[in-house]
Formats: sequence, C-alpha cells, structure tokens
Amino acid sequence: MAYTGSAQTAETTSKATLNPVAQQVAQLYRSDKISPVMLGGYIQLGETILLAVLGYGLFLAYVGQETVHSLNYLGVSVGGAIFAVLMLDAADAYQVNTLLHPRRALRPILTSWGATFAVLAIFAFLTRMSEEFSRVWYFGWFVTGLVALIAVRFVMARIARRWVRNGRMERRAIIVGGGERAESLIRALEAQPYSDIRICGIFDDRDDARSPLLVAGHPKLGTIAELIEFGRIARIDMLIVSLPLTAEKRVRTLLKDLWVLPVDIRLSAHASDLSFRPRSYSYIGNVPMFDIYDRPISNWDSVAKRLFDIVIGSFALLLLSPIMLVTAIAVKLDSKGPVFFRQQRHGFNNEVIQVLKFRSMYTDKADPAGRNSVRRGDPRVTSVGRIIRKTSIDELPQLFNVLAGSLSLVGPRPHVVTAFARDRQYHEIVEGYFARHRVKPGITGWAQINGLRGEVDTEEKIRRRTEYDLYYIENWSIWFDLKILLLTPFSLFNTENAY
Repeated sequence: MAYTGSAQTAETTSKATLNPVAQQVAQLYRSDKISPVMLGGYIQLGETILLAVLGYGLFLAYVGQETVHSLNYLGVSVGGAIFAVLMLDAADAYQVNTLLHPRRALRPILTSWGATFAVLAIFAFLTRMSEEFSRVWYFGWFVTGLVALIAVRFVMARIARRWVRNGRMERRAIIVGGGERAESLIRALEAQPYSDIRICGIFDDRDDARSPLLVAGHPKLGTIAELIEFGRIARIDMLIVSLPLTAEKRVRTLLKDLWVLPVDIRLSAHASDLSFRPRSYSYIGNVPMFDIYDRPISNWDSVAKRLFDIVIGSFALLLLSPIMLVTAIAVKLDSKGPVFFRQQRHGFNNEVIQVLKFRSMYTDKADPAGRNSVRRGDPRVTSVGRIIRKTSIDELPQLFNVLAGSLSLVGPRPHVVTAFARDRQYHEIVEGYFARHRVKPGITGWAQINGLRGEVDTEEKIRRRTEYDLYYIENWSIWFDLKILLLTPFSLFNTENAY
C-alpha cells in the first residue's frame, strides 16, 4: 500500500567520521537508562500516595467510617500528604544527591512533616474544626508517616545505589577539552561516593602534549566535530566544558558548534581562578558548574508531551477517520499506485525517520528524495493531490507517526533529508539549523501558524522558519502546544504557498 523511495543518507553539521574506538563507545551508550530526575518524581508520587493512604487508613481503623466527618478526614489526609511532599521538594529532598545519601534527607523530612502538622493544627483551630478530629489519629498519623518517609528513603537509596553501580541509573557526560583541567575535573567528579555521573569520554581539538590521548583513565575519542556525530549516536545527557573561563573566545566557538545537540551543556567552574556568588553556580555533587544550555522538553516535560500526543492524537485519529477513508478511496480511484507515500525526513537529534502521507503525485513522477519541491501548477501532482495538498489533508496519516512516537502533534516540521532552497541545502543556509532537531518534529508548528507553510523556494523562507522553530523550542509548554493546535485549522485558510 505504500511507496517508499530509495534510501537517503542524512546530512549532518559535521562531515567527520568517528574512529573505530569512538564508534564502539557510542554504540555502548545507545540504550536508554533510568533518569535520576524521573526517579525523584516517582518517589514524590509514591510518598504522596503513601502518606494519604496512611492517614485515611488510620482513620478507618481507629475512628471508623460511620462518622459524619469521613470526608473531612479524607480531605485532610490527601491535602496534608500533598503539602508535605511540596515542602520536601522545596527543601531539595528529591535531588539525586539526597536520594543516594538518605541521612541528608532526615532533617528535611522532620522539618517538612512537622511543618505540615503545624499548618493542619492552625487550620483546624482557625476554622473551629479541631473538635471534629481525633487526637490519637492526629499523633498516630504523624508518627507512622514520619517512620514511613524515613524507611522509604533508606530502601530507595539502596535500590538507587545498586542501579548506579550497574549503570541502570546514570547521567552520561562527555568532557570537552583535555589536559590537566580535564583530569582535575574528572577526579573531582569520580571522588564523590555513589556518583550518578558516568563519564563516557573526552573530546578535544588539540592534538599535542596539552591534550594527551588518555586523561584520568578516560580516552580522548576525537575532535569537536566528531563529538557532534558521537552525540547523534549515543544517548548522552550532558556536555561539560573543562576549558578555563578566561578562554572566552574558544568557549564561545565551542558552544556555537555544540548547542545543536539535545543535551545539557555545563561550563566547569572547578579550579577556576574567578569567584562568583554561590547562587551563580549549579552543582554536580560538590563540583560547581555554570548552566549554559538545558536540554529542551526533558524528563517530566517529555512525559507530559508524550501523554498529550497519545490522548489528543488518538482522539483526532478517531474524529478524522471518515475524512481519511474518503481520501484513501479518492487517491486510489484518481490514479494508479499506492494510497500512501513514505518519505525520509529528519527527526529528533537528526535521526532519519519515515513520514507517512497520502500520495498526491503520480507514482512514476514521485520525488521521494524531495530534491525538486512542488511548485504552482506542477504536472506531477494529481487532481486529488491538488486538493489534499492545499487543505493539508495529505498530512493526516502522520497521526500514525505520532502514535508510534517518531513525530509529535506540535513541533518543527520535519524536512526532507536532502531539501534544497535554490541550490543550497538548508543547513548550508542557516547557521545552527540542526538545533531545530533538539525536539521531535511535529505535524504542525509555530512557523506554520505564522503563515510559513508550503513551498520553501527562497533562503529567506527557511531562515524565518528556523527562527520560529527555535522560538517554539525555547518557549515550549503544554499550553503553547494547545494554542498551536487550536490555531492550526485557521492557518489552513492561508493557501498562498500550498499547492
């Protein structure tokens, strides 16, 4: 049923080829792992449920559900649990260092849980509800909740430490820059007990005595250009630049190349001669860092966006299925060939994905490589194809891509891997073009809402599209996605470049 074009090779910002050692190391880190941030979130959810169940369970066991105040006990149990967890979160009790060292959580647990009961007591006094609650239940919940929170922390610390040891939970880091500064940084990171940082290698453009092939037991895997290719293959979380802060020009040049990768980028302040206020730093263990770039839509944001895609995408597929069925029949009756057309495009992190569309061109005139974009009155387009392209109905099968996970409902539109504007490929026109691939591409996007849909026949059009795409990435939220989805039907009225 589907027409698939000949395989295309994705262009990248770098022409570099990884050496065999770097290629082998990159393959070792292709698999996913447990995120420490996600673990903290799961513990938050688990502790909220545990405290609420303890509170209401003690009520059922001691007071009994026959009382008219049953709903009050339920409300206080749930509200108190949520308030306590929010207090713990504000005290950084769910940070990875605290999770791995449970003794550090004892003071936040005691103060947060104590503050919760102080607030509940004040609330009950001010609303004159104190007589409605059992004092035995009140103190019983305090003691059992405190014991439960401490027990959970020590149990989860043992599990988390085991995951860190066997590599199931880790933050994978690349050191940018070699030599003595890199060695000092690596030793400081590895000196911390139960550190979740896994150093995967070192990349440095220097190839002399200042940057040896082996630093603190870790190999130098290649140059900065090769690092970008390495980051396309391996599941890396973080790049740590170990250059001195005084090397401003070189640091800026590096960041200009590296920001296209979907990773956190940190500038090491370890062993720096310059001093800043404590709040200027973030920390990996006890090692100070400057936050340069954060990976967009990561951890719980990525979970929320994926749930958004599945729920709204499934509803849209159900709602639009009659239109898709009629379109499939029309395409089949209008010209010979398959109903669907598959095309290779750039996906997340510059990976090549296959995007599904309704076929809108004659099979023998199709251009799966996308080398020649469709123009007004293009003879390759069928009669039905002109209609479905102008209305964007040809894009509806991409809802299957959304449910499969290669596309999102909203994001930068995926471009053909060999797309050209005039005689130049997009990444040759726009500096940092591949930074738009730091998130999943989408069926619709902020650029399309602002009238940038259809043919890209000038260099200015691809520059403007990229600007809107990068704005979307930097300002993403679920509400922004919802806004774009709601505005998409209205944007279809602009058919100036859709043909």
